[in-house]
Amino acid sequence: MPETSVAHFYDELADDYHLIYADWDASMRRQGDALGALISLDRAAVLDCSCGIGTQAIGLALRGHHVTGTDLSPRATARAAREAAHRKVTLRTAAADMRSLPFPDARFDAVVCADNALPHLLTEQDVHAALAEMRRVLRPTGLLLLSTRPYDELLRSRPASAPPQVHRPADGGERTVTFQLWHWHEDGEHYDLEHFQLLPASGEWRVQVRRTVYWALGSDRLTGLVADAGFVDPRWRMPQETGFFQPLLMAHAGK
Repeated sequence: MPETSVAHFYDELADDYHLIYADWDASMRRQGDALGALISLDRAAVLDCSCGIGTQAIGLALRGHHVTGTDLSPRATARAAREAAHRKVTLRTAAADMRSLPFPDARFDAVVCADNALPHLLTEQDVHAALAEMRRVLRPTGLLLLSTRPYDELLRSRPASAPPQVHRPADGGERTVTFQLWHWHEDGEHYDLEHFQLLPASGEWRVQVRRTVYWALGSDRLTGLVADAGFVDPRWRMPQETGFFQPLLMAHAGK
């Protein structure tokens, strides 16, 4: 049976993750700007609890925030730290599970869980555990910023694939193509994802395939889970409003 664990998926993807983007640095700045505009404090203490190779975390650090990045994947967090240093910003990183965050209570002004990371958790129990940890490490009235794919739409259409994304290096080198195949489970909510990358190799294509599983959490259901975890005033904001590429659920920790 193919390995589908989340940590394995992102360990395997860490070296090539930037190839998902047409221009990773531009995406990094754009996402950091969009998220940063929603954080009211200057130089806020921010936890990105699903930082991957640093797309959102580095973007926020470039805006002057004090960012800590954690992720299940040790290879991804190690790369995030290297990429931040290369761009001369500080990013503290650690390999950690969002269901058990290695920080004291009330440590952060904002917690970011972006880019469809939470739906890697496949049960309500696991989602609740992660949200409870995010609330625990937030200061009173601290801000949660959580983004997913537009699952209300996707649950209606149940697509079999995602559009290909093409990366061309800034120096005009050879293109890389990334695309996904989705295999929906009988429950209509969970799906297996096969992540394909076509990498140039001496005039040929080399194919890299990685596999993982997601839970397509609709907006109402996720809003309910966030409220059940003790957050207050949960509300969705759409990409046309925020400039972020996915729908964002914002909520406050409460007192």
